[in-house]
Amino acid sequence: MVEMDSHERKVKCVVWDLDHTIWRGVLLEDKNVKLREDIKDILEEFDRRGILQSIASKNEHHLAIEKLKEFGIEEYFIYPQINWNSKGASIKKIAKSINIGLDTLAFIDDQPFEREEVSFTVPEVMCIDATDLSNLLDLPEMNPRFLTNDSKNRRSMYLSDIERNKIEESYEGAKEEFLESLNMVLSISPVDDGDLQRAEELTVRTHQLNATGYTYSYEELGSFVKSKKHKLLIADLNDKYGTYGKVGVVLLECDKDVWTLKLLLMSCRVMSRGIGTVMLNYVMHLAKNANVQLRAEFVPTSKNRMMYMTYKFSGFKEIKESDDLVLFENDCIDIQPIPNYIKLNAY
Repeated sequence: MVEMDSHERKVKCVVWDLDHTIWRGVLLEDKNVKLREDIKDILEEFDRRGILQSIASKNEHHLAIEKLKEFGIEEYFIYPQINWNSKGASIKKIAKSINIGLDTLAFIDDQPFEREEVSFTVPEVMCIDATDLSNLLDLPEMNPRFLTNDSKNRRSMYLSDIERNKIEESYEGAKEEFLESLNMVLSISPVDDGDLQRAEELTVRTHQLNATGYTYSYEELGSFVKSKKHKLLIADLNDKYGTYGKVGVVLLECDKDVWTLKLLLMSCRVMSRGIGTVMLNYVMHLAKNANVQLRAEFVPTSKNRMMYMTYKFSGFKEIKESDDLVLFENDCIDIQPIPNYIKLNAY
């Protein structure tokens, strides 16, 4: 087990410039710009690896989009920022729209000035010179350890999220009514060998909604699956628009009279769906049925304040604090009901 702040950097989203980067030439000077020979293969490979892609380009929006459609690559880019704003501002907006940290983005541009502006404005972002992309796919930051079904389908899941968000923004009723309209089904089951790669991917990728900030390797997670002293659970979420994929992980250390939550995390894509509360509700019922005390570890990081509030909202009380570790406890007597807008399937 390692702490989150020391994790090896992995890029979650590549942000592309357009002129002299995706294509050769300047679109506003020549409408017959040519797609770079190597670009389509790179876009396809990033997509296969589950690395999201977007655009930060100073250009006329409609002209650039039409050219991307003409080249048959427009579908690869989510939340494209094609305008006359600074590239740094565009990248911030992309990160906020996707809800990922700036330190998980890479920016590719042929102009030193633009890369320097981004490095100054958002120093967390990895900047790459577009003039030579020959080793781009070989960079360690661009190579996830595993390729899971969720990573292969990541772009389509984000596109479904965009559709949901558009509908939510235009919905005029109460938020709970909108959530109920989604027909969400959350399934919680023990991790098996087929889930181990995705479970590790979630611990490595999840920073904001990770209660301890710990990551676990594939081998460590595999040992928990076989351990009689641990319960390792994974959550899968679906609604009427499709699947969110496997979005949450729970690790319980089970002693005779006390169970301790060593890990509670969920994907940032389900932050507004109340999934953390439902997962905790399920764990509390498990502890109550086993007639044990339930405790939970919480390690504050710069990004996981929401997980502290999730514990507090579910009735957990602080019983101990030492160094950076907070220990919560819950007697599992007054367990809040699962929200009406989510159906829970437990296996």
